[in-house]
Amino acid sequence: MLFAVGYKHQSEGDRFSSLVLAYPEVGEVYFPWVDEPSGRPVLGYGEGDDSETVKELLQEELTLIKSAGRKLDLLLNANCYGEKAMSRELDRKVEAIIKELDGWGCKPDIVTAASPFVARSVKRFYPEVETRASVNMRLTTLQAMRYLAPWFDSYYIGRDVQRNLDTVKRFSDWAHRSGKKVGLLANSGCLRNCPWQTYHDNLVAHSAAALKERPLRGFNPHLCWTMYADPANLPELLKATWIRPEDLPLYEPWVDFVKLATRQHTRPALVVDSYVNHSFRGNLPDLLEPGFSPAFAKFRMGLDNTRFPEDWARRTGACERECTGCGYCETVFATIKRTDYAF
Repeated sequence: MLFAVGYKHQSEGDRFSSLVLAYPEVGEVYFPWVDEPSGRPVLGYGEGDDSETVKELLQEELTLIKSAGRKLDLLLNANCYGEKAMSRELDRKVEAIIKELDGWGCKPDIVTAASPFVARSVKRFYPEVETRASVNMRLTTLQAMRYLAPWFDSYYIGRDVQRNLDTVKRFSDWAHRSGKKVGLLANSGCLRNCPWQTYHDNLVAHSAAALKERPLRGFNPHLCWTMYADPANLPELLKATWIRPEDLPLYEPWVDFVKLATRQHTRPALVVDSYVNHSFRGNLPDLLEPGFSPAFAKFRMGLDNTRFPEDWARRTGACERECTGCGYCETVFATIKRTDYAF
């Protein structure tokens, strides 16, 4: 199984490239461009280094990763480009970024986008580069994937449906018949069917500017953190979209790549090692991004990943998109919760 991991800027300590090169199973590294919006806060803003220093380190890291035969996936997947969303300026910027990377000897093999306009620009200037539909496009129907076929070569299955094994198989069958590829994001901590996702993704796309504004006190832009402030809502984490490392082999026949969220994770090596080896003995929220360990620790609680029942993957793999309130997740939650972790 091929894994895609997200570049994490580390100006001190071990380089991120050393983590990538330690695992042959990591076949792709996805990364944003410096000072450009993406699906996460802007690389280079608030990193503690100036933009040129961040770019120099990025070049060194990508050169090492590319020379080792791993694929590079450029993220141009911001959810909002404002008034520039269909402009000549954005079109030319896409060309210029790839051209500069090519000059480094690091031309991306893939560009992941949440914008059909960006995907069109990539195909216009660099038709040999694979275009990939971002997980933030929320592709939860086969109909939607078909609509995007002229612009995208590969797709991330929408998180809200990726636990359903029949859905994954159906999407995969169509994709492979059509010469396309599909993947999934394994360790997302986001709420399933989150009604704030569009709002939050748009806010993240403008994060550099938003951080300069004076925020209104008492409002958290993250619905998940707001909900988990109430212990009664903690079982909702089990109804989310993540897939345990132990259960990933069930998806292997159907997916071409598995994305691991590591760009902002405090322990990316833990995530990579757990999923590559299909095993994690610890507190489940520690694997996720966002990671909700602090929310659980507030109530002196953790979730033991080794205590999941044997039928977990099969039961949740048959779930429909919308929770029907069967009570199964609440029962499992009571089984796996622990209060003896060292918080």
